[in-house]
Amino acid sequence: MKSKVYFFNMRAGKPSESISKKVAKLFDKAGFSEIVAPEKLTAIKIHFGERGNNAFINPIYARQVVDKIKQSGGKPFLTDSNTLYKGSRANGIDHLVTAVENGFAYAVVNAPLVISDGIYSKDSVDVHIGKKHFDTVKISSAVYYADSMMVLSHFKGHETAGFGGAIKNMAMGCAPAAGKQQQHSTAKPKVGKDCKACRMCIKSCPADAIVMADGAAYIQNEKCIGCGECVSMCIYNVIRPQWGTAMDAFIERMTEYAYGAWATKKNKIAFMNFVMNVTPLCDCVPWSDAPIVPDIGILASFDPVAIDQASYDLVNKQRGNAHSEIGDCGCGMESGEDKFKAMHPDTKGEMQLSYGEELGMGTMEYELIEL
Repeated sequence: MKSKVYFFNMRAGKPSESISKKVAKLFDKAGFSEIVAPEKLTAIKIHFGERGNNAFINPIYARQVVDKIKQSGGKPFLTDSNTLYKGSRANGIDHLVTAVENGFAYAVVNAPLVISDGIYSKDSVDVHIGKKHFDTVKISSAVYYADSMMVLSHFKGHETAGFGGAIKNMAMGCAPAAGKQQQHSTAKPKVGKDCKACRMCIKSCPADAIVMADGAAYIQNEKCIGCGECVSMCIYNVIRPQWGTAMDAFIERMTEYAYGAWATKKNKIAFMNFVMNVTPLCDCVPWSDAPIVPDIGILASFDPVAIDQASYDLVNKQRGNAHSEIGDCGCGMESGEDKFKAMHPDTKGEMQLSYGEELGMGTMEYELIEL
């Protein structure tokens, strides 16, 4: 059976068609109030954005979801987990400061912010899943103990996952640093011969695995944890993962972690994907490049596989933005071409969908209901 995915485009010609109002209408049309129990806690999983990034979901859109949950009798809070890499969200205090700086203040979102894995990313619960790569996964405590969860995802590209949507948001975003490391530990990057010795990778490495040697950065394999942060931080694109067959394992590990977060909230979890500002990289980098396609719209579903499949298809139906990374590489420009493969040819983002379906999280078959 096809899963229902509700969709609003970005067009607006009167007050009732504003994007904020469309978010609220999507909540109602999709029937999301049914996951909210009176006086119970509802986690709103969202990415607060790295300092310097500006493509993350606008806080005023999150406010619409907060207000709808309150109207349904629930007690919402916005949450995300700390990062594995060194940055402005590596601990709970800096993370909260960054969130407020990026607009997620109580006066804006009308709900408290909770860093789901605590100050030092130590607060998590081991969840049994019994899958191919993991028997148990580590899920951040605030996510685990919430009665229900709304997952708000900015759909965009990703240098290792191919793209990031609902599945990746649950996988990385609902795991503490140790869980993120478990997902990433399948392949280790290597510095190419054109290193410019800018040292950005050294500053960002959470394992202090990168040193200077003979005038170039050098990754100490025995210390590297495979997180891939140096790949996204290298502005000269000379550090690349040495994937080989390890890419399959990485995507499967990531999807199993998503399953772990999803399984704690069966029948009490819902999803919105914001397919706008579709940037080449995720919101963890401290900048935002030009969107690769025009803004498309917002989707809502109870099915994480279907909503990601629909988002993926909608992006690939667009003609690429010539003034973006798609235009720079000169590939993936035409309607129907895979934009994410064009930017990140070694990735296998589509495996998130097929493996997610195999795990029982949802189906790749969907009915797009345009509102």
